[in-house]
Amino acid sequence: MAEIINLRQARKARERAARDRDAAENRAAFGRSKPAKTRAETREALDAARHEGHRLERPDPAE
Repeated sequence: MAEIINLRQARKARERAARDRDAAENRAAFGRSKPAKTRAETREALDAARHEGHRLERPDPAE
């Protein structure tokens, strides 16, 4: 036979899981200290500059 489930408990478990997932995303996005954010932004800017520096052809600014 099929397993009997309580729909109320299933709904609450699903909502709890969604809240936990949203909280984890927020912790990742907003949970860093200011020095850590600054360090990451600096590293990303440096990586972008290095990447652009290795281009063979520059994009035409007139276009």
